[in-house]
Amino acid sequence: MAANEITAQEFTISRTFNAPRDIVWRAWTEREALAKWWGPKGCVIEVEELDVRAGGTFHYSMEMQEGCKWWGVFHYEDVVKPERIVFVNSFSDEAGEIARAPFSESWPREIRNVVTFHDEGGKTRIELRGRPIRATAEECAFFEGMFGSMQQGFGGTFDQLDDYLATQK
Repeated sequence: MAANEITAQEFTISRTFNAPRDIVWRAWTEREALAKWWGPKGCVIEVEELDVRAGGTFHYSMEMQEGCKWWGVFHYEDVVKPERIVFVNSFSDEAGEIARAPFSESWPREIRNVVTFHDEGGKTRIELRGRPIRATAEECAFFEGMFGSMQQGFGGTFDQLDDYLATQK
């Protein structure tokens, strides 16, 4: 790390799902599955592109309850089936180019996330750890100030994942 590089505190959330690791893995790596559970509660996801491999992309739109459409993109850095997915998540435009968050100019443009999948005797514990990269001090502070909201947001997203997994038995 360069001497002048800013580092934000890491955001972490963990959840155990009542499903085997291979089924949870597929929920994170298959187009039809991601469209059913990814994103904020109440929004409709359209998967534009999905290529889950190092160097691959997940580009999607989120139609929000208010009727507006937001875009997002993952750039996968590392994929180790069925143990770990590392990706940089960003808001994007319709073409998949990184863009500012629609809700704040201070939200970091890129968040590196590491998702690990732990087999726990027929159940699966997911741990997600995220931190901004190439971010300003202001962006890092804003990110850290959003941890409560992020816990709620991922909580809702993971509720949707839980509901989806219940249909996969």
